[in-house]
Amino acid sequence: MTVWICATCAVEHRDSAAPPNGECAICADERQYVPEDGQRWTTLTELREAGTTIDLAEVEPGLYGLSTTPAVGIGQRALLLQTDDGNLLWDPVGYVDDAAIEKVRELGGIAFVVASHPHMYGVQVEWSHAFGNAPVLVPEADKRWLMRPDPVVRFWEGTVKLLPGTTLIQVGGHFPGSAAVHWTGAADDNGVLLAGDTVMPGRRVGSASFMRSFPNMIPLSQAAVRKIVANLEPYEYDRLYSNFGTVVRPNAKAGVKASAERYLAWIRGDFDDDI
Repeated sequence: MTVWICATCAVEHRDSAAPPNGECAICADERQYVPEDGQRWTTLTELREAGTTIDLAEVEPGLYGLSTTPAVGIGQRALLLQTDDGNLLWDPVGYVDDAAIEKVRELGGIAFVVASHPHMYGVQVEWSHAFGNAPVLVPEADKRWLMRPDPVVRFWEGTVKLLPGTTLIQVGGHFPGSAAVHWTGAADDNGVLLAGDTVMPGRRVGSASFMRSFPNMIPLSQAAVRKIVANLEPYEYDRLYSNFGTVVRPNAKAGVKASAERYLAWIRGDFDDDI
């Protein structure tokens, strides 16, 4: 049997003798896309034989980024968050190999695997199996998008205290179960938020924005953005990391709130006279 991986989003699918019949459901959804030349499937073996590697680099003390070269699927950067009681793998990439496993093992392994939303599921079950069947947490609200069921999967909702100093938060927005991780264990004692692309840093320092679909440029509603901000309000964070290596800092919480107010003002039409 073979684990099939969508070449566009890099999300793993059920073990089977032949590729899945039809399009990847995640890519067929309006938030993603099937390429003009059609659905294509790949495998870990094919990616390995093509020379795919995983680069690991420190982002800040206790936080490491993992990126594939060349990019696999959407090309996200996973984050490995270290705590004294184990590590959290966030937004796992759509590839894993022995060299990456050894590097992560040297940093303490993996206690939990969690993705911010279905586009970031990657090969989460493969990562789990490589580290003693570490639990893979999938939000109850998004379980329909789980393309590879496995006994390692645990469903959750609301907020979950996973490891010391870490809280998994159901934020909503991009998907109903879109999540973020709040981390109080940063070296400077200031809070850090791992936000996937639920809150996406902008090019302007301190700015961010919100989208239902980035590739298809579909915005979120006022209600959805207000919900995101409200769900993050109880948490203090100085830095916000996306799943593509971008960051809001310093005073990230204030930056996110100001960006949300700007977004809402444009959606309401406050600045239409300037057009």
